Amino acid sequence: MAEAKDLYRVLGVSRGASAEDIKKAYRKLARRYHPDVNPGNKEAEERFKEISQAHDILSDPDKRKLYDEFGMGGVQAGFDAARARAQGEWVRQQGAGFGQAGFGRAGFGRYANFEDIFGNLFGGAARSGPQPGQDAEASLEIGLMDAIRGLATQLTIDRPETCATCHSSGNDPTSETTCPECLGQGRVQVGRGPVSFGRACPRCAGTGRIGTRTCPTCNGRGQTVRQERLAVRIPPGVDTGSRVRVAGKGTPGVGGGPPGDLYIMIRVRPHPLLERRGSDLYLDVPITVGEAVRGGTISVPTPDGEVRVKVPPGSQSGRLLRIRGHGVPDLKGGARGDLYARLMVQVPVDGGDRMREAIQTVESAYGRDLRSGLRL
Repeated sequence: MAEAKDLYRVLGVSRGASAEDIKKAYRKLARRYHPDVNPGNKEAEERFKEISQAHDILSDPDKRKLYDEFGMGGVQAGFDAARARAQGEWVRQQGAGFGQAGFGRAGFGRYANFEDIFGNLFGGAARSGPQPGQDAEASLEIGLMDAIRGLATQLTIDRPETCATCHSSGNDPTSETTCPECLGQGRVQVGRGPVSFGRACPRCAGTGRIGTRTCPTCNGRGQTVRQERLAVRIPPGVDTGSRVRVAGKGTPGVGGGPPGDLYIMIRVRPHPLLERRGSDLYLDVPITVGEAVRGGTISVPTPDGEVRVKVPPGSQSGRLLRIRGHGVPDLKGGARGDLYARLMVQVPVDGGDRMREAIQTVESAYGRDLRSGLRL
């Protein structure tokens, strides 16, 4: 398994970097490696995914705290920080009591339990019985309009499943015999006197059976892989870094345990006209000089269709008109964001003599030098 990359190094910042430093580093790298700037460049696309993941975690104070304490395991779906801390403290205390040195911080994952802890104390595998499968991740890129409106789509994934031949044991069923270590019980006693615990047999991993040959179907892995096409519903309001859960589509469980879940990582492509800021949208809307001077009513496109908006007389270029409730929906069911129409006064490039005469008339209406107050 490849070693997880340091997210701070991915963004090129120090571990003590401020939120603003992280934002600046992300924007600089995102502009450089964005797929729209590097069409067809797979290396740039992968780099952009790394940058986006690092920013998603380090820009969120809660996620960053978990990452700093537990690494990538701390930001995985379903991770229980309180449980991990408690187990780590228990192991440190027990390690001191048994004279074990060098335990440090326990790096137990989401499925750690007392048998895991005793297994680490006395060596060997400890878990037996049904075990839940692990969660898996997939990525999906969508457009901004789909992120606003929601999307029903199809997603093809390579999904592990329990081997139908060996049922996850990894053994050729025809070669299996009773385990001589535990005599088929699946458990053995560890320790003597007052410190004696039962744990899963390390030889058969708690199954009570051992095999002399590996399973010919899965080559001993206990799992096979097949492509599966999933119908996925992306809810309105997602953003880059959002996770959409698909229950039961992670890796299969062991020994009859339930499968994990699939989490779809969302990346939203920029829109050529709309700018998103949180739950609000911004749209540049061109207007004529006459509409800016006299005012009027114009049509403005929104994600929900066109809306008629009044332009106040004397509007300057850059003025924002708020259109309530036409922004991005809230994933948690809160108030929907707004759309801001940014007025952009467009001056005709060339209109002949009549235009020049009209411009002279307009110029005389200013009555003063507009730049007279500019002093540095």
